[in-house]
Amino acid sequence: MELTPMVLPQDVHNEGLVSNVHPLDWENPDPAPRYNLVVIGAGTAGLVTAAGAAGLGAKVALVERHLLGGDCLNVGCVPSKCIIRSSRVVADIRDANQFGIRVPQGMEVEFPFVMERMRRLRARISAHDSAKRFKEMGVDVFLGEGRFSRPDTVEVAGKALRFRKAVIATGTRPVHPTIEGLAEAGFLTNETVFSLTERPRRLAVIGGGPIGCELAQAFRRLGCEVTLFHNASHILNREDGDAAEILQRSFIRDEIRLVFDCKTKRVEKKNGTKVIHIECGGKEEEIAVDEILAGAGRAPNVEGLNLEAVGVKYDKREGIEVNEHLQTTNPGIYACGDICLKYKFTHTADATARMVIQNALFLGRKKQSALTIPWCTYTDPEIAHVGMYERDAREKGIAVDTFIRPLGDVDRAIADGEEEGFVKIHVRKGTDKILGATIVARHAGEMLSEITLAIVGNVGLGTLSSVIHSYPTQAEAIKQVADAYNRTRLTPFIKGLFTRWLAWRR
Repeated sequence: MELTPMVLPQDVHNEGLVSNVHPLDWENPDPAPRYNLVVIGAGTAGLVTAAGAAGLGAKVALVERHLLGGDCLNVGCVPSKCIIRSSRVVADIRDANQFGIRVPQGMEVEFPFVMERMRRLRARISAHDSAKRFKEMGVDVFLGEGRFSRPDTVEVAGKALRFRKAVIATGTRPVHPTIEGLAEAGFLTNETVFSLTERPRRLAVIGGGPIGCELAQAFRRLGCEVTLFHNASHILNREDGDAAEILQRSFIRDEIRLVFDCKTKRVEKKNGTKVIHIECGGKEEEIAVDEILAGAGRAPNVEGLNLEAVGVKYDKREGIEVNEHLQTTNPGIYACGDICLKYKFTHTADATARMVIQNALFLGRKKQSALTIPWCTYTDPEIAHVGMYERDAREKGIAVDTFIRPLGDVDRAIADGEEEGFVKIHVRKGTDKILGATIVARHAGEMLSEITLAIVGNVGLGTLSSVIHSYPTQAEAIKQVADAYNRTRLTPFIKGLFTRWLAWRR
């Protein structure tokens, strides 16, 4: 079943969005006799695959049933970062007195304007992913439900697209929690929360992973009373423990109520509110809220593709099965992005799309295991990570040395009033080979790329000490971590040699 391209609320901004990424008057082209590549799904992975292949001269068809741009543009990265930016302004004003700025009483967040700003910017950015733009690139864009009908054919809107190779890039969707009464009471996901036009006074967020944490903090700062439910003893429990602890302290300062290790038994509607019944330590409690945001878990979009007919193996929880080269169990069909990857990030979808172009069209042998994947949780402060955690190295039997520079020792962080955070880098013990790193800072995501580049380029931590960093910057903390490593090389024996040499040279 094709989805109606309606984005709420129906205002001028969302009309502009839809006119770009699913034009109501769009006419699917007449199919070519055969395509080098047919791509199903026009999120980040599908768009990058189609654009890259067409740019290299391939004849490409791109199929999308809903909105081009996928989750990232429409209900993910773009809208969330827009409202996170507004929420950071609130925090800056709240803390302005620490910088000698007196803010008049009565600061008010205009929530409808915050959301309107998000919709306006999203519509502007949507031009990059528009059907018209991809048509101008030479891509045949087909709007409708795509499914495999034969081993070399995809059908969409009554038209048959024959291919030599195909790519599945249909992404994922949010998992709906199986909590008694939740569906009847109604709840939000990342697919619907950005349609809000009025601020919910009380918001429950289910899930203390990256999505739940980002939105919980943003909506709290925008004026909601937020309760965050998480089925572990700490938020971001898969993240570096020291990093998660800093963020949890920030949440407490933001007055987010944290509910850990409790069983959510049921939800009911009562007197115009949604009442969540939980059990903690044998005691039951009721928490009344106005809206519930479910931010835990994703499910792959594998339904309706008729994958069985073309011999593509998949799992309804894990997604499509691929080998190292992103090839499915059908050698002529590949997959990339969230539909088949463990790490479901926009930048990983982009990277694997580039890999698929080489492997599917040019006999490439690029391996997904060779990718070095960074990621960032865009809370305040941000938590950015690349490579191994210390626990990963321990599980693999790899001994590590860890070097840490607290931001409280970094001049620019002190000047910025952003001292809570650190740069932590793990190296293979006895060497300067970087195995992994975690950065906690307000702009950690911007700082991490230097370390990612060092890992990809096999540049050791000692070499980063010789890289001149502008002073004062918070990124100078990376150089200071490298300096700390170099100091460990100055053994008493080496220092003794230096001392004797300098004494002789007097």
